[in-house]
Amino acid sequence: MPKTPFTFRGLIVPVLTPFNNDSKRTLNLSIIPQYAEYLAKKKITGVLVNGTTGEGTSMSVPERKLVTEAWATAVKTTKQHLMVQVGGGPLPEVLELAKHAESIKADSLLCLPELYFKPTTSDQLTEYLKLVSDAASNTPLLYYHIPMLTNVNVHMGQFLESLGEQIPTFVGIKFTSSALDEGAQALHANNKKYAIFLGNDQLMSAATALGMDSCIATSINMLPEYALEILAEGRKGNSIKAREKQEQLSRAVIAISKYGNWVETMKIAMPLLTNINTGPVRPPLKTLSSEITAAMAKDLQTLGFETKI
Repeated sequence: MPKTPFTFRGLIVPVLTPFNNDSKRTLNLSIIPQYAEYLAKKKITGVLVNGTTGEGTSMSVPERKLVTEAWATAVKTTKQHLMVQVGGGPLPEVLELAKHAESIKADSLLCLPELYFKPTTSDQLTEYLKLVSDAASNTPLLYYHIPMLTNVNVHMGQFLESLGEQIPTFVGIKFTSSALDEGAQALHANNKKYAIFLGNDQLMSAATALGMDSCIATSINMLPEYALEILAEGRKGNSIKAREKQEQLSRAVIAISKYGNWVETMKIAMPLLTNINTGPVRPPLKTLSSEITAAMAKDLQTLGFETKI
């Protein structure tokens, strides 16, 4: 068992990694304290570092450690839950990152599956995650299910039902999928033993109607009030109010994401809608043009959102 039980429920924001606008897209760690403070003031009590939104798989191991350390320092002040995504590399690097996250006292670990020799069964996925758990045996571990990017299609309800006590530190999943029937099965697995964090920005209200109470979604970075309200109304059973807020948030998400890759567009939206500028994306992603930025700003303004340009 992990030393600390995993009790966190609610919203965790997958933070963007700040890069400088130089040729190598070097890390710009200096804005992380301000970023953490901004989220804390918006009542966001958890952060996920080095996930998809944070371009974790585009960074070297030393860089990922530096970003993790910067957030670990920042959350000492803001008292936010620190979840660190350690997967997405060769297994020795994944284990090194897991050990490092535990050494800097991360509150939980999130781990992608093996991305080349992909697991195709629950047993194979369990064996992989057990290795990660063994490397950080005092820290709660969650699995990152994002089949549209990993092409790992192990059914999450069946996986969680099959686990038993095989991974002592295992506490839940990030479920980035629109298959809510599978998500509901995962939620009810083993008498609701596991934390299920929905990773789909446009299905939060639907998920709350199914009984989910936790989300990790990129749009929380720039429009946190909407996610907080969706969750609060959903928990109270006010499905109509939750759906109305969801529709407003979804319109913004569609207006942003239609201009390119998810991370490319969200990284542009952040300084449009907040005072935090996390800079450009890293190759192979492309930094969007000023024309696209202006068009996105106009679309958001048309929907009633205030933008910085």
